[in-house]
Amino acid sequence: MLPNTRKLAGCTLFITGASRGIGKAIALKAARDGANIVIAAKTATAHPTLPGTIYTAAKEIEAAGGKALPCIVDVRDEQQVATAVENAVHTFGGIDILVNNASAISLTGTLETPMKKVDLMTGINLRGTYLTSKVCIPYLKKSKNPHILNISPPINMNPVWFKNHCAYTMAKYGMSMCVLGMAEEFRSEIAVNALWPKTAIHTAAMEMLAGSGMANQCRKPDIMADAAYAILCKPTSFTGNFVIDEDILMKEGITNLDIYHMSPGHPLLPDFFLDEEPEDLVKKMEEYGGKPAFRAGTSAGGEAGKHEGPTPIGKTFERIRNFLSADVVKSTGGIFQFELSGEHASTWYLDLKNGAGAAGHGPAPDKADVVMSLDSGDFVSMFAGKIKPTMAFMSGKLKIKGDMGMALKLEKLMSQMKSKL
Repeated sequence: MLPNTRKLAGCTLFITGASRGIGKAIALKAARDGANIVIAAKTATAHPTLPGTIYTAAKEIEAAGGKALPCIVDVRDEQQVATAVENAVHTFGGIDILVNNASAISLTGTLETPMKKVDLMTGINLRGTYLTSKVCIPYLKKSKNPHILNISPPINMNPVWFKNHCAYTMAKYGMSMCVLGMAEEFRSEIAVNALWPKTAIHTAAMEMLAGSGMANQCRKPDIMADAAYAILCKPTSFTGNFVIDEDILMKEGITNLDIYHMSPGHPLLPDFFLDEEPEDLVKKMEEYGGKPAFRAGTSAGGEAGKHEGPTPIGKTFERIRNFLSADVVKSTGGIFQFELSGEHASTWYLDLKNGAGAAGHGPAPDKADVVMSLDSGDFVSMFAGKIKPTMAFMSGKLKIKGDMGMALKLEKLMSQMKSKL
């Protein structure tokens, strides 16, 4: 891991959402230098499902060697933000670094996203970042090496990152637009940068979204803490950058990234908004079922009302049935329904919960634990091992409703089927 250099000793960091996850990891890294940490977060009493409060985080920060000021802050509330900043300046004499980490997420489509959720995401991600920056900037200008660091992605206009969760993308990109604007507005005065993970980070929010089974495909928050530390130790001339965690750490000489992996050896889940091959966008989109700017048109007909026949879908299910056994059912324990679109639009099911298993055309006979929606051609490619379900999900090709942990079990099963399908 990146060694501490004491460059942040005595500095005051105002970190939003620092009671847990990435925010707390950044706080602890700075605390080991002897920094002062303002924990600006909403959680003052224990949450029934999420770990940590501003007070438990404060104890950890002080145990790590820093000083802590826990502040109850909803970043949407102008008065609460102003009061916390005033308390920070009164307690520590100023503010040197602002980390805009607080964020809200809902990976839902336009029709499935209530306006209350839209307001929450734009209120916390965009408005909260803008507001907290605005209030802190007069004090940051007085610091010797002031920084604003937003935990937000590079702005990628590939439409695949908009189509399945437009509201979240707009709200998250709002944080990134703050970087673009403020870096220029305060150039030579304050360094303003963004940091984003290359792969999924294991946090309580990730578990809520995808289930505990996703942990094996994640990195620890420590990688973001080390990357943030590398940025915050740089001079103010380092500004206007959209930094990816592993890229900056490799430049800092950290070549063994396995130290950050929750389960070394398991494949890592790519994070949102990053194309694997940004210099070859057309190839990337075609690989995951799209065309530049627009998806290729497909027939509205398909297999509805047909039986399996010699179609690629039917053949795939014939091979799936040949793989089924009581042991496979025992190791999985779920019912899956596939809503296929495109050339062979149809509904299929896979019962890995009862007896020796079953698979066929039509809706699942019992309530499905997981419903997967995707193009029929992508379905065939997925079961043939040409497309990884996790990548299909992250890129927007695959929509999943239901038990995400169960969906991960199916992915493991697909890898076992690959040699036989």
